[in-house]
Amino acid sequence: MVTRTGFVLHIRPVRPEDEVLLAAFFAHVAPADLRFRFLGGVREVSHERLLAMTQVDHRATEHFLAFADDGKAIVAAAMVACDPSMTKAEVAISVRAEDKHKGIAWEMLRHAARYAQSRGVETLESLESRENHEAIELEREQGFVAIPYPDDATLVLIRKDLRSA
Repeated sequence: MVTRTGFVLHIRPVRPEDEVLLAAFFAHVAPADLRFRFLGGVREVSHERLLAMTQVDHRATEHFLAFADDGKAIVAAAMVACDPSMTKAEVAISVRAEDKHKGIAWEMLRHAARYAQSRGVETLESLESRENHEAIELEREQGFVAIPYPDDATLVLIRKDLRSA
């Protein structure tokens, strides 16, 4: 896959043995982006959380890793987690700090949405901090709509109907 800036990505599903690579990846995600990704004051992703991200069932939950053309380091990660009915899913994307603004998040979101749609998911959502303007703008560009989150005024629910996509 090639981004709009010409950055070459190789995307594949996560494997259990990717824990070390994923830990190294998150060590290179900007602190604000970690806060946005995990909606809290996360400075370092715990071993338990890394295990949960690398030991997915590949049915209701899929975690995609994107590698640069050299295949050595993860440059982005996208998690798609479906509800039990497999009709609604949540997506969360992170990009390594030095690789932002290269179209990687755009391609990861597009890849995640296509995957969800192929699994029969009807609605794809992302819970965002209202401060995460870049993510909200990117999601809107791809047809998502922002909905006020009723339980927390600092958050916004971003939603896309995949049936009409």
